[in-house]
Amino acid sequence: MRIVSGIQPTGQLHLGNYLGAIRNWVRMQDEMEQGSECLFFLADLHAISMPHSPAELHAATLEMVAALTACGIDPDRSILFNQAQVPAHAELQWLLNGTARMGWLNRMTQFKDKSGKNREGASIALFTYPVLQAADVLLYQATHVPVGEDQKQHLELARDVAQKFNNDFASEDAPVFTLPDAIIPPDAARIMSLRDGTSKMSKSDPSDMSRINLTDDADTIMQKVKKAKTDPEPLPSEVEGLAGRPEANNLVGIYATMANITPEAVLADFAGKGFGAFKPALGELLVETLGTITSRFVELKQDREELDAILAKGALKARALAGPTLNAAYDALGLVRSHH
Repeated sequence: MRIVSGIQPTGQLHLGNYLGAIRNWVRMQDEMEQGSECLFFLADLHAISMPHSPAELHAATLEMVAALTACGIDPDRSILFNQAQVPAHAELQWLLNGTARMGWLNRMTQFKDKSGKNREGASIALFTYPVLQAADVLLYQATHVPVGEDQKQHLELARDVAQKFNNDFASEDAPVFTLPDAIIPPDAARIMSLRDGTSKMSKSDPSDMSRINLTDDADTIMQKVKKAKTDPEPLPSEVEGLAGRPEANNLVGIYATMANITPEAVLADFAGKGFGAFKPALGELLVETLGTITSRFVELKQDREELDAILAKGALKARALAGPTLNAAYDALGLVRSHH
């Protein structure tokens, strides 16, 4: 089994990022069987498909490595790298551009969403993004790729590209590419803002009180939880009682996710109690669970040498794994090059 998954490098990471994607990665790594592998990459090549600041992308990539490592991704057990250090991603994308079809890419709904009204002003990279995603996974003969609902269509495209390439350029008994299967990861928790239970926790919210950053210390976390928006009603005994109470629902959800229990179990403990009792308990749980992550993250973020070393080590392993598949693709297409 070989799992490949990528994440966009974002800076200023918060609780929503951790409970959304990062924690699932750590779980996957920890649940891997002997002989199986996890490759986790920072999708920095994907990031240039949208307008971006080079300095911010650079800083965010390093920050993401610090966060992933602090949260429990072990560079000795998983292969953690950034795309830009493995040129095979870009090379294979070009080779697959010969096989991918305009009609297939025209059907991709994410391009429509991301380009919005200004389709003509979108970058070509945004249009061919799914072909790079196909290269990302096909390069490593991935057997499984974790995909949320919004990425299912892109994995289908990767399978179509692999199938057509194999049909056109390889023999039946020696296909160049493995067709990867989707793993639907356990529901990533949707963590909402502490100031407004109807909008997602986000780094772009002007109020820092709306989110818990991975750089916040214990006092800041307690203060933010205590000042979080709530309603005057006590907590209900049933989950149905949270309907129409977005802030209460969010805080109960955060508690449940952090403690690895169900919202029902949280309400069984706190039914009838007010937020005066619930908030300090939630604050303590967060401080306790995030404490080691936060201190490790803050420390690692400053250690440029260590971050460079982690990425270099991962890229070395990734390049070694990618080599044979890339060579096979060049050969299958009849491209003449020296193998060394």
